[in-house]
Amino acid sequence: MPSDALPDDPEMLKAMLLAERMQNERLRQIIKELQRHRFGRRAETLPEDQMLLGLEDVEQTAASDEAAADQSAPASRAARAEKRRINRGSLPAHLPRIEFVVDIDDQACPCCQGELHRIGEDKSERLDIVPAQFRVLVTIRPKYACRRCEDGVVQAPAPARLIEGGMPTEATIAQVLVSKYADHLPLYRQAQIYARQQIVLDRSTLADWVGHAAWHLRPLHERLLTRLKELPRLFADETTAPVLDPGRGRTKTGQLWAYAADDRPWGGSDPPGVAYVYAPDRKAERPIVHLEGFKGVLQVDGYAGYRKLADRGDVRLAFCWSHVRRYFYELAVPGPSPIASEALERIAALYAVEKDIRGRHADERRTARQQRSRPLIDAFEPWLHAKLGLISQKSKLAEAIRYALSRWEGLTRFIDDGRIELDNNTVERSIRPIALNRKNALFAGSDGGAEHWATIASLIETCKLNDVDPLAYLTDVLTRIANGHPNRDIDQLLPWAYRKQDLKAVA
Repeated sequence: MPSDALPDDPEMLKAMLLAERMQNERLRQIIKELQRHRFGRRAETLPEDQMLLGLEDVEQTAASDEAAADQSAPASRAARAEKRRINRGSLPAHLPRIEFVVDIDDQACPCCQGELHRIGEDKSERLDIVPAQFRVLVTIRPKYACRRCEDGVVQAPAPARLIEGGMPTEATIAQVLVSKYADHLPLYRQAQIYARQQIVLDRSTLADWVGHAAWHLRPLHERLLTRLKELPRLFADETTAPVLDPGRGRTKTGQLWAYAADDRPWGGSDPPGVAYVYAPDRKAERPIVHLEGFKGVLQVDGYAGYRKLADRGDVRLAFCWSHVRRYFYELAVPGPSPIASEALERIAALYAVEKDIRGRHADERRTARQQRSRPLIDAFEPWLHAKLGLISQKSKLAEAIRYALSRWEGLTRFIDDGRIELDNNTVERSIRPIALNRKNALFAGSDGGAEHWATIASLIETCKLNDVDPLAYLTDVLTRIANGHPNRDIDQLLPWAYRKQDLKAVA
């Protein structure tokens, strides 16, 4: 804030300084919690949405303090208003503009009463929202008959519907799917929202729509996974999917496996995508079945089950340095641990190289890694062996070192291939929306419901990766399916086949 905008009243200055200190303390606490969330033990980490809620509270408090200060300091209010005009950016051009002219009442000159003439204008834009509006599409099909021959009735065929005899349009079904699987709103909450506009839709009715849509979208999900398996590199990860087990009166723990591809860090031409597959357990046989036909590099965490897949000969494993780092970090944080701390420094040096080469072509990345990362790796392995011989073999530090050394070949595979990442964070980012949906929905109602979850979430998250609006995409896809889109052209319905300009007419 400029000095001339500060009030002269000492008491007001003290109040502002106290408010600033309180805000800074809140921000420091948020930063500590974020650091713990990112690097702390899993048992102590806080959910990402909880972090966002904390930041929202700090930002709201800061805005409230600013509003109070603006009431007593006009100069400060004007300065902040000017800053908002500079920083807010422009609103998207595709939004409709509703213009309101605020004009003077009298166009006579206040001095001489002559007629004023227009010399310009000031124009400002504000973002306005029209609440979601339901409407009823009424389809009228006239019937015709011939007065001469009276041989039957002529009538246009009824338009195709995804759900025969059902009331929803494909756009309505798409809205329900996006709300549930992208915005994490369970169906009962959606029913409550609709009821506020006097649209009575039972939760079971919405579930029926989701089930029908998932069945129609299943071939698209299968094709998405097939296309991903044709790529030479994939990421894999899995997360729990609690599923209701009526026979035992409780939930069982299923698994949602995620298989992702993203070549954007090195400028690859293949589009990014992710496919989730539900399985009732975490057995090593699951990824073997899911990835049948895949030949290439699979980047994974430390789960031993992937080794059986690699033993078959077609798949080479690349392991995750982020997981290695986590083991050493857990040992370095509680207190002095020179070996763990030095291991963290050595890993940080690898990440510093990656930061410099991110976005470059794969060949450039490989060259840089050969020159800068290989010496670090060549020095790191013997250092780990040496330190392992100096410590108790039953200690947590020994476990961390053995974890790294037992996966060394996969951990160093990135050196000779600029297309391989240093860690598995790409697929872990794709797991986060699943975890958030799991938190809100608590559990899937059945194995079938979990499979629907995998099918629809795969398409929605792949839309996000390709900067495609999921609502417009699903509306168009469901409409095409209802109208008999040929299966031979199924690739035309994959998310990366769409672009924003293709969906303007649908949105």
